[in-house]
Amino acid sequence: MPFMEKSNFVDQIKIFCRSGHGGAGSKHFLRNKLTAMGGPDGGDGGRGAHIILKGNSQLWTLLHLRYFKNVLADNGGNGSGNNSSGRNGQDIIIEVPLGTIAKSEESDVLEAEILEHGQEVILMRGGRGGLGNSNFKTSTNQAPEYAQPGEEGQEGIKVLELKVLADVGLVGFPNAGKSTLLSSITAAKAKIADYAFTTIVPQLGMVEYRDSKSFCMADLPGIIEGAAEGKGLGHRFLRHIERNSVLLFLIPADSKDHRKEFDILKSELEKYNPEMLQKDFVIAISKSDMLDGELKEAIAIELPKNIPHVFISSVTGDHLQALKDLLWNTLNTTRV
Repeated sequence: MPFMEKSNFVDQIKIFCRSGHGGAGSKHFLRNKLTAMGGPDGGDGGRGAHIILKGNSQLWTLLHLRYFKNVLADNGGNGSGNNSSGRNGQDIIIEVPLGTIAKSEESDVLEAEILEHGQEVILMRGGRGGLGNSNFKTSTNQAPEYAQPGEEGQEGIKVLELKVLADVGLVGFPNAGKSTLLSSITAAKAKIADYAFTTIVPQLGMVEYRDSKSFCMADLPGIIEGAAEGKGLGHRFLRHIERNSVLLFLIPADSKDHRKEFDILKSELEKYNPEMLQKDFVIAISKSDMLDGELKEAIAIELPKNIPHVFISSVTGDHLQALKDLLWNTLNTTRV
């Protein structure tokens, strides 16, 4: 697909991984000019190299792994005489953005989750090194002719997926004005990422709040009706919403049916993952500069009574501070 070749935002990749084979233990006996028939002195084999995922807060995409198709780790070195152990294989560390999960392609079971900067998780363990024959000497077997081979490493195809980590996730149809809102309440220099993703642009931004406080907001790609069934790229979009603490539903003032639009968005989230409904919701009616007081009252009556709402205009700046206050209070109430 040509459009993906031009994309700088990569949120899912597959990599073939093989950890290192453990080195063989040595079957060796002490022999020198002073000792003609010495005892066993075979050293242990070294451990095969691990493949490790490490969190890096400066990464925002899996783009750097795009052509990293095969990860083949070093084998451990073999043991040798004089009880010398083989060297361990050099571990391979794969740096990934926070919010990355790893699954086996075969079983689809979650195997790793990276949430913190510097966090390390062993994705595939290297094989243990074999024991040298010096380990098997006993009172009844003074000259064991046996040493262990090293354990085999692991191999398989791993799927890495990125789920955006943000405090607030913007949810809405493509015409809701999410990008406009984000650019209005985040300074241009504070924008963290702006990656082309097909024809839609996911963005992360830091929203400056009062007293030098801030919170992170993600402009998530637009949900379309049917996304939960995988229509279009729906599943890939919805995956990014799972980690947000608060979901901000952005509904344009010129929508034909504000309540229906909210219900569709909520329904798509529920069908994808019912746990989404346990998050805190906030509704913002965008483009409200085109509304008078009477129309605002009529729209407010349509909206769910148990979800806070605010009328905003990203163009004029109306009530953007009120929106920040509402989001900040909701976030901090959630975290108590």
